[in-house]
Amino acid sequence: MQEKIIILDFGSQYTQLIARRVRELNVYCEIHPFNKIPEMDSSVRGVILSGSPYSVRDEHAPQPDLSAIKGRLPLLGVCYGAQYLSYAYGGDVQPAPSREYGRAMLTVGDAGDALLRGLPATTQVWMSHGDTITSIPDGYRIIASTDDVRVAAYRIEGESTWAIQFHPEVYHSTDGRQLLANFVVGICGCSQSWTSESFVDATVRELREKLGDDKVVLGLSGGVDSTVAAVLLHRAIGERLYCIFVDSGLLRKNEFDDVLESYKDMGLNVKGVKAHDKFYGDLAGVTDPERKRKIIGRDFVEVFNEEAQRIRDVKWLAQGTIYPDVIESCSVNGPSATIKSHHNVGGLPEKMNLRIVEPLRLLFKDEVRRVGLSLGISPLLIGRHPFPGPGLAIRILGEITPERVAILQEVDKIYIDALRRDGLYDKVWQAGAILLPVKSVGVMGDERTYESCVALRAVTSTDGMTADWVHLPYEFLAGVSNDIINKVRGVNRVVYDISSKPPATIEWE
Repeated sequence: MQEKIIILDFGSQYTQLIARRVRELNVYCEIHPFNKIPEMDSSVRGVILSGSPYSVRDEHAPQPDLSAIKGRLPLLGVCYGAQYLSYAYGGDVQPAPSREYGRAMLTVGDAGDALLRGLPATTQVWMSHGDTITSIPDGYRIIASTDDVRVAAYRIEGESTWAIQFHPEVYHSTDGRQLLANFVVGICGCSQSWTSESFVDATVRELREKLGDDKVVLGLSGGVDSTVAAVLLHRAIGERLYCIFVDSGLLRKNEFDDVLESYKDMGLNVKGVKAHDKFYGDLAGVTDPERKRKIIGRDFVEVFNEEAQRIRDVKWLAQGTIYPDVIESCSVNGPSATIKSHHNVGGLPEKMNLRIVEPLRLLFKDEVRRVGLSLGISPLLIGRHPFPGPGLAIRILGEITPERVAILQEVDKIYIDALRRDGLYDKVWQAGAILLPVKSVGVMGDERTYESCVALRAVTSTDGMTADWVHLPYEFLAGVSNDIINKVRGVNRVVYDISSKPPATIEWE
């Protein structure tokens, strides 16, 4: 049985980051809403309580039932978790004299404590809270403080319970990794055996048991997630996996043929389907981005369904769902407000009466890449930037026409090829070009032009939850702009997007 750490989520923006830091220690962990606590079976080695936007004094503040955890399993409260463990058991929490946000210097009061072992006498930590613990219950002992926060860390005598009012998971807490390792490895006794290789072995074994001799159908996109899912399934069930790759006409230039060729080298059973006319016809005249996404999703379902039904006796639909999608679907307050429709296939199970298999649903994006490398997939394919499910349709603002798609494909190819040529591609998490519904005056030779404007976008990120724009060299941008304007008929202006997420999204639509 896979040992694990359970993280109870109270709605903090940092909860996923805690999970990532635990997994970086080669320890498997899961995030669960505080009001849906899973069974604490023998696989659970410890529990972490996350932060929260709530105050423990709020009328609707999260109040978890910890009766199966506290005093029975190692427990670490972080920020709100620390305040709750004090407030709910007889301590007091009050608004801080001033909101405690940012860097602070932590002074270790008990260097021999198991949670603080190996930390220097003073270390930088990151605070992010409006309340502070003003008193702790009997049997609680303070083990670290800052100049402004007397109860920065404490433990409960007689049980394996610790709590901290800072965030060890963020980069600014310089010894946060050591503190988390002390808890997860030292206190919880986790063996650090959860690696990409062990994940592959366990998943292939589980897939064989689950699927038996059944047939599985999978919609490939050419992206990392669906490719890794396909190779994992192929390793488990071989030719009983049937892959369908739909060309909507909204892929990058030559991508359909290039990706199909790469799949041949992997031994995958793939059928390519060209469906340009259907997608272009249904998108004609549509400019609203949500309508575009819904039309593309519907058309994909119809094309995929038609092809899948040609395969007899299929029992399962495979999807490349990854862990952030799973977390979003069961967040503390339900799925978050719709910013844009998710690009994952929707509606297929109901239409096709198939059972779902999601071999990557436990992994973050960077973990998917590591698993892909463990499976022997080409680093060139594994290192590909994320590409939106609706394709270039949401990078073409305004109406979708074959002519506008062709323009953006040419622009995108020049841009991506230049990033590769100059050794910048692997330093960027995602890059792409956007065709704007804007025309501007230009001069080419002695002639006045009135042509389109394109925006170039490049961001750094870990998993797409947040992103910062990349400071590409001016000389590079100047060269790419010159190439695009000289080589792509219909474009006479290039701009560079310097917005971060938040407040902007990575894609423009």
